[in-house]
Amino acid sequence: MIALSLAEIAEVVGGQTHDIPDPSVQVTGEVVRDSREVGPGSLFAAFVGERVDGHDFAAQVVEQGAVAVLASRPVGVPAIVVDDVQTALGALARHVVRRLGATLVALTGSAGKTSTKDLIAQVLRTKAPTVFTPGSLNNEIGLPLTALSATEDTRFLVLEMGARGIGHIRYLADLTPPRIGLVLNVGTAHIGEFGGREQIAQAKGELVEALPAAEDGGVAVLNADDPLVSAMATRTKAKVVLFGESAEADVRAENVRLTDTGQPAFSLHTPSGASDVTMRLYGEHHVSNALAAAAVAHELGMSAEEIALALSEAGSLSRWRMEVTERPDGVTIVNDAYNANPESMRAALRALAAMGTAAQARGGRTWAVLGKMAELGDEALAEHDAVGRLAVRLNVGKLVAVGGVEASWLQLGAYNEGSWGEESVHVSDAQAAVDLLRSELRPGDVVLVKASRSVGLESVAQALLQTGAEGVDAR
Repeated sequence: MIALSLAEIAEVVGGQTHDIPDPSVQVTGEVVRDSREVGPGSLFAAFVGERVDGHDFAAQVVEQGAVAVLASRPVGVPAIVVDDVQTALGALARHVVRRLGATLVALTGSAGKTSTKDLIAQVLRTKAPTVFTPGSLNNEIGLPLTALSATEDTRFLVLEMGARGIGHIRYLADLTPPRIGLVLNVGTAHIGEFGGREQIAQAKGELVEALPAAEDGGVAVLNADDPLVSAMATRTKAKVVLFGESAEADVRAENVRLTDTGQPAFSLHTPSGASDVTMRLYGEHHVSNALAAAAVAHELGMSAEEIALALSEAGSLSRWRMEVTERPDGVTIVNDAYNANPESMRAALRALAAMGTAAQARGGRTWAVLGKMAELGDEALAEHDAVGRLAVRLNVGKLVAVGGVEASWLQLGAYNEGSWGEESVHVSDAQAAVDLLRSELRPGDVVLVKASRSVGLESVAQALLQTGAEGVDAR
C-alpha cells in the first residue's frame, strides 16, 4: 500500500486509535486479513468469521511486524477500532485509489472473468506497472484488499468484480470507481440466485452505469456477440467500444482457428491496425477473452502489434483453469476444476475435442471427468443433460460423471444422445473416479477434469498427476 500514517487511516475510516504510542507511524507493508501473510509494516484487518475470529490473532500479528490491527473492538495492541471492519476497509480502498491516480479497469461477466483479467494484466504490464486481482478475489473483501496492494508506481489497476445479486456491482464500483468498465457476457452462472438471465444482465450492467461520461474519460467495453451485453450501451454515458467476432465490433477477430493442440489463433483487428495472434492458452473461448483484453489495451494506447505480441506470450496465472500438464508416461491432464457453469463447461469440452485430434494421432483417447454445476436452480436438470449430450456430439471418447443426482443427469444426457456401453459411466465420488482412471488410462490419453468448486474435483487431477510422476498408486 502507499504509505499512510495510522492517524491518517483512522481519519479516513472514521475509527479511534487504541494503544498506539505514535499515530504518525506509517503502514508501509500490505493490508491483509490472513495472519500468515503479515510482514513488516502491515496492517491486519481482523474479520470475525464462522469459525475464526481475527481479533484472536492480534498479539501474534504485531509480533510478526504489523504496525496495527483494524478491528471492531480493542485488542490490547495498537489498533484502529471501527464499527465495521469491512466498511472501513472499503473506505480505505476508496481513499487510496483516489490518491493513487492510476487508471482503474474493472470487469465482470458470467464466465471468463478471471482468465480475462489475467490476460488484461499481462498485456498492460508490458506497458507500465500493473496491479490486478489475484485469483478470483472479486468480492467486497477481496476487491479492496487488491486495490490496497497498489503502490506509488502503479499505473494500471485491474479489478475483477463478481455479483450474486442486484446492487453488488454497484457497491464494488463505488468502492473503487473505474474509468474503464468491461462486461464479458451474460450467461447462466448463479441463475438460481438471480432468477433469470435478464436479472443477471441488470446486475452486470451496473458496472457501465458507474462509469464516468465519455468527456471525462469513461469507456464501456462491451461484447458485440452477446445481445444482452451490447444492449448495455444504452445504460452508460461513457464511450462505448465493442469487441467480438461480429462485423460491428471495433476490436474483432478474423480467421479464428484452433491448432492441433487446441490453442486458438486468429487475426486481431483494431481501429489502428491488425496483427496475428497464436495463444498459449487452450480453447476457442479464449478468443473472446483475448479480444476483450485487446479492446482495453487499445483504449490505453497500445498498438495492434504490441497487443498481439503480449497476447501470444500470455499464460495462465490462476490455478485450476485449463491447466494442461503432460505426465512422463504421455497422459495429458487438463485441470479446469476451479469452477463450472454451462458456458464454461461447453467451452472446456470443445477444447478437449480439439486436443483430441493430436491425441488420436498418438493412439490416445479423450476423457471428460465432469461433476455438478452449482446454483442453476430450475435449469439444473436441463443444463446437465445438455452437457452430457454435447460430450457425445463432440466425440469425447469417455465420459466419467462424478457425484450425485446432477452427475446422473450428465450421464443420462450422454446415454440419450447415443453413448452406451463403456462410453460413459457414473461414479459416486472423486476417489472412485481416480480408481477408474488409474486402471484404464494409457499413453496419449487426454483427461479433462471440471466441475463447480464445491465438488472438489481438483483432487482427481492432482492424484492423477502424482501417480504419473511417481509411477505408483498415490492414494
